[in-house]
Amino acid sequence: MSETPGWSSPDQQPNQPQQPPPGQPHSQQPGYYAPPPPPAPPTIKPGVIPLRPLAVGEIIDGAITTMRKYPKLLIGAAAIVAVITQVLGLLVQLPFLDDIAAVATLDPNTVSQEQALDQAMSAFASALTGAGISGLLLLIGTVFLSGFITVVVGHAVLGQPVTAKQAWDEFKPRLLPLLGATLLAALVIAVGLVLCILPGIYAAVLFSLVGSALVLERCGVGTAFGRSRALVNGAWWRTFGILLLANVISYIISGIISLPFGLASGLSAGLSGDPTAALSAGSLALSAVGAIIASTITLPFTSAVNVLVYVDRRMRAEGMDIELQRAAGHGGS
Repeated sequence: MSETPGWSSPDQQPNQPQQPPPGQPHSQQPGYYAPPPPPAPPTIKPGVIPLRPLAVGEIIDGAITTMRKYPKLLIGAAAIVAVITQVLGLLVQLPFLDDIAAVATLDPNTVSQEQALDQAMSAFASALTGAGISGLLLLIGTVFLSGFITVVVGHAVLGQPVTAKQAWDEFKPRLLPLLGATLLAALVIAVGLVLCILPGIYAAVLFSLVGSALVLERCGVGTAFGRSRALVNGAWWRTFGILLLANVISYIISGIISLPFGLASGLSAGLSGDPTAALSAGSLALSAVGAIIASTITLPFTSAVNVLVYVDRRMRAEGMDIELQRAAGHGGS
């Protein structure tokens, strides 16, 4: 990818040819008419999307097509990451289940109010610790997966074959910068959400293309934030709508997949008659299996949509479709 000129930022393209100015019609004397405009050039589609500004449906279709064309890379990588993060998260939470179960079965007639409060606070701290560690593991797994998928989608746009080793070799130097950028973006968004919900949402969309810029353009963290802001400026609502649509689709798919596992977990807890059965390892394992299957499908889809939004914004704002056509071997010198 780094050798592909199509992904360079405008600052890295000093010799990029400029578009010629529109041709002037012949002098129109009375009785003469301007010649008809030339026919539009054919759409070039070497990979999963046409190399021109995209419609919303083409972005969604491009993400699905990428998953179909590279199932082992995208779905396989998502499955591995989902299994690792869910299993590790479950193992992390198991030591804290006893504290939570003790509060769930607490009899207020046998303990004082102060003791009950102490146990509740201890259970809350345990739950918060387990959730925090699980969330950190999930964040690291998601960052790795999103960066890996970004590389694969970059090749898919140009119609280039790519192997898992090649994608990993290209992404590996960007892993730590991407993790740092993701943590910084999460902090900025969290501050915005705490102060007021709307600034957090605005920041989330404004910096939604940081990862794609950082991985594909191989720029620094600060530059990636600036690139995302520049690309989203003037198209915030469109970017927001596409990302929202992708997440709604993912939420529906995830809900449909997770529903049977949630019902099975709840049914087993209800039949046992034990109030702590919902916190048992078996019940949590059922929920984890549902989460693994759902994540395996939804995470590649949302990540691919995010990358294609980045590509669309660059084609619209910077005319990158011309460079991509040349990179794919369809343009002139």
